[in-house]
Amino acid sequence: MNTVSHSLASTKHSGAACLSLPAATAVVPSLSLNPIQLHADAHNALAMALHYLRQPAANVPGAARKTVQALAALRVLIAQEG
Repeated sequence: MNTVSHSLASTKHSGAACLSLPAATAVVPSLSLNPIQLHADAHNALAMALHYLRQPAANVPGAARKTVQALAALRVLIAQEG
């Protein structure tokens, strides 16, 4: 039994429906200052944004997040150039 189902099975409910799940840890992407890596990150993020938009059920929020990631990488790249 995995930890999530184990914690759910061992949770005692007192009338109200509540779930006790283990806290999720946020994954923070590391910021690379290598210009080649920044360019690759921007390219990959835009490619993923296009992929999300080309799907039959266009994932617009996902595409927006990837576009923001690409713009952030480009801003750092431009700031490095001076």
